[in-house]
Formats: sequence, structure tokens, C-alpha cells
Amino acid sequence: MFEQSLIDPQLPLCDLHRHLDGSLRLQTILELAAQHNISLPGRDLESLRPHVQIMNPAEGLMEFIAKFQYLTAVLVDADACRRVAFENVLDAAAEGIDYIELRFSPWFMAETHGLNADDVTAAVIEGIRAGETAGGVRAQAIGILSRTYGPEICMQELDALLTQRDGLVALDLAGDEKRYPASLFKRHFRRSREAGLRTTIHAGEADGPHSVWSAIRDLGAERIGHGIRSIEDPALVEYLAAQQIGLEVCLSSNLHTSTVTSLASHPARALLQAGVLLNLNTDDPGISGIDLPQEYNIAAPAAGLDATMIRQTQKAGLEMAFISAAEKQALRDKKHNHFDKES
Repeated sequence: MFEQSLIDPQLPLCDLHRHLDGSLRLQTILELAAQHNISLPGRDLESLRPHVQIMNPAEGLMEFIAKFQYLTAVLVDADACRRVAFENVLDAAAEGIDYIELRFSPWFMAETHGLNADDVTAAVIEGIRAGETAGGVRAQAIGILSRTYGPEICMQELDALLTQRDGLVALDLAGDEKRYPASLFKRHFRRSREAGLRTTIHAGEADGPHSVWSAIRDLGAERIGHGIRSIEDPALVEYLAAQQIGLEVCLSSNLHTSTVTSLASHPARALLQAGVLLNLNTDDPGISGIDLPQEYNIAAPAAGLDATMIRQTQKAGLEMAFISAAEKQALRDKKHNHFDKES
């Protein structure tokens, strides 16, 4: 795909911030729609593409999220949810990813067709596990509370996620960051921590640095999804660097949601120079029309990251991963052994 890849073949490649319901294959959307007699605005890949993928930056996060309508439209039953999760892992394998954390909101996936959120959660976990076996990729699931539904629905969503506690590694909060601040969800994340789940929170994307502070102080965030508006508060940048609270940075997505006006203006370079731990991720590759190698080889240089910085973000991916030190070392060893054989 690229003349010279900037991905270090000796390091594990990780994607820690990918929404599996934003990663449907266009062909799968067409097939499920045909199978269940669902009307779509396009009958083939190219006529459907502009309705699902971002052609020009959206006016904001919520306009970007509106692109999900044709993705969730085909999630008609548990089998469809299971298939989508399974294909997500296989697609990660095809991208050369060694470790991936796939996140999903069962309520969001269930809403269009009135599915049971418990059943959606179970199906997604089953699909991810089957994908691991078939694709040879280490994959874990992160549950999302969709803050846009409000605290009461999110508590029901948490109930659904905890029915599959053993299949989850962490809990996230996503959705309308401005209208539903992190402080509304303290009880939810107290329950989550008591259940032994790790914590990552969407913050500092549609809202400012105070949102990141709240994610850390109110919800105990160990990582921040996006977090790029932290650059607006020097004290926060210093804190993130000192505490090594990692940022899950999604370059193309930030451009597509108009969180940044251009890749050249993206603060990733400045954050790295300030000592902040961050990695590169895809967010919603089905909507953005990207994959992880493109983020490393095209988006990162356009954002001003040099080869050393890009390698630093790749290394950070494994450091930030929600797996044990032993598992991290196993991934490093596997990568080294594969590289030695290839050499």
C-alpha cells in the first residue's frame, strides 16, 4: 500500500480506540439489508459509500455520529451483531494489527430494532472471541455507556454490559460530551471499578480541558479517548505527562469531526513534545474510510510527526493497553520472533 511504511515491524501494532459499530464493511451492510429487506440509499458499494463514509469534514461530532444511521439500520438481530464483531477482528488482522480493543454501546446497537441489550452484549462478546480464534489477533472488548441517553438509561446499559463481565476489559463513556458531562456518571463508574473494569473516557474532543479534568477526577479515567483539547491547559498537559495518563489519539477522525481544522494544526506533535503518552487509533474506520496503516503512513506525517515520534506512538500503544505486563511481553516476543523469521 505504501512505498515505505513508517510502522516498525519489530513492535506490536495496537489499536486501542475503535468503535466496532463504526467499523462495518460496506459489503456487510448491503448483504444484511438485502437479507432483511431494509431500504438503503445505495444498492452497490459506490452508491452507498457517500451515505456511510465521510466525504468532507462534518460540522461537529454529532453530525459525524449521524453517519451511523445506516450502520445500525442493519443490526436487526443478535446474529448481525455477532457477525459485525467477528468481522471487526478479522479486519484488524488484515491490517497487520497485533492487539485491538474494540468498544461498543449495546444500547446504541440495540435501539433501532428494539433488541435486548443483554443479547447484543452477549453476541458481541461471542463474535470477538470467535474472531480471535479465526484471525489470530488478541482482541478485547470495552463497553460504552452512551451518555447521550442520560444517566438512567446508562445505568441500564451498565447492567447489560455486566451480564458479560468476564468478556469485558474496561468501561468507556461516549456520546454528547458537551451536554452530558462526566460528573453525571460517577455512580456508574464506581460500580464499574467495583466490578474490576478499567476506565477510559471520551473527553477533550467536543469539549475543553475541564472535560478531561472531570474524566480523571470524577470517573477515575486511566486513559482518555481523544483528549487533544488538553493542549489548551498547560497545567493539564503537565499533569497528563507526569501521571502518564495516555491519550487515545485519532488523527483522521479529529479532522472529520472538525475537532481540528487540518491535520497540520493537530496538537499531537505538541503533546508528544510535552511528554504526554499517546498512541494512534482509527476510531470509526468504516465511517472515516481509513485503516490503521493509513494513520501511521499518511495522517501522522501530515500532522507533523516525524519517524521517531511515530515509532514512539506505536510503542505507547502497547504501554497503554489494558493487558498484563506478561501479556505485553508475550506480544513483544511474538513480534520479535516473527521479524527474525522474516529477516
